[in-house]
Amino acid sequence: VQLVESGGGLVQPGGSLGLSCAASGFTFSSYAMSWHRQAPGKERELVATITSAGTFRNYADSVKGRFTISRDNTKNTVYLQMNSLKAEDTAVYYCRLRRGSADYWGQGTQVTVSL
Repeated sequence: VQLVESGGGLVQPGGSLGLSCAASGFTFSSYAMSWHRQAPGKERELVATITSAGTFRNYADSVKGRFTISRDNTKNTVYLQMNSLKAEDTAVYYCRLRRGSADYWGQGTQVTVSL
């Protein structure tokens, strides 16, 4: 299993950023995927999840209405579109696969929201 995040960077408050997570080594279309983030000094938290076919999505209350998770099963990629970014969204963002009792994580991509 390999998960590779990309798309992070520096953005001003109120701005937008799109993250991608390219997956390989498993049957991507068979599994739900999720995005998580970890800010300095804080625990890793769940941001959004999407079911295997993309039918159902769930979001943390802190990002509802601002972030959108999506996936393209033809490209084995899951996305996170982030709008109206706030300073408190600053974190390293990770995508995750849970397969059975095992968790697989990407290396993470840094998102910094600052003037």
